[in-house]
Amino acid sequence: MTPTLVLVAHGTRNPRGVEMIAALADAVSTQIGATRVAFVDVLGPSPAEVLRDTPGSAVVVPAFLASGYHVHTDVPREIEESAHASVAVTRALGPDPVLAEVMLDRLRDSGWRTGDSIVLAAAGSSDPRALAEHVRAAAMLADVARVPVRVGYVATAVPTVAEAVSALRDEGHTRIFVASYLLARGLFHNRLADAGADGVGEPLGVHPAIVDLVVDRYFEGVRSLTAAAEEWSPARRR
Repeated sequence: MTPTLVLVAHGTRNPRGVEMIAALADAVSTQIGATRVAFVDVLGPSPAEVLRDTPGSAVVVPAFLASGYHVHTDVPREIEESAHASVAVTRALGPDPVLAEVMLDRLRDSGWRTGDSIVLAAAGSSDPRALAEHVRAAAMLADVARVPVRVGYVATAVPTVAEAVSALRDEGHTRIFVASYLLARGLFHNRLADAGADGVGEPLGVHPAIVDLVVDRYFEGVRSLTAAAEEWSPARRR
């Protein structure tokens, strides 16, 4: 049986965010088959609930842009609570060069031109590992945009997006754009309109490259399951 993909997201009360994750799962399912969605916060079903109801092997793909508390703690705990016998967990979606390319596409659509300054807007985290990965994501965007990229946060960490934009203004930058390092529209993305930038890129969304990224993560998990099965096969143990 082909392993089921379980796409694990944060969870939100905003219906547009829920719809975006559902649309992403639908797009992925056209390439790999059975795909289910779970959430670690705000709403259900939880990963444990989905895994208990999933026959055969499963590949859990964390739909997070950095590996903070949810990826390092919530997801492993949920898998343990599920008592599922055959699960592989992949890397989170970000940071990844694919996401940098998508952000650049979104920036261009918002009016960004080569040479304009950029602030990468992340949700924020209290986990220093996630904050370090936001810096890596900004470096990846800088590589493709060919301009330095500052990091600003919508919540939890500093500087805020507005502070990052203001700092660039004080340094003499005249055209400043915000790259939304968020998956979907919602409260966090809506706040970016008040950051004082000249334009704001759309969230990452259901971009074809992100669909392919999820599929790539899934096959990483499939390879991990295959390797584990071969390691424990009777022939290998002899």
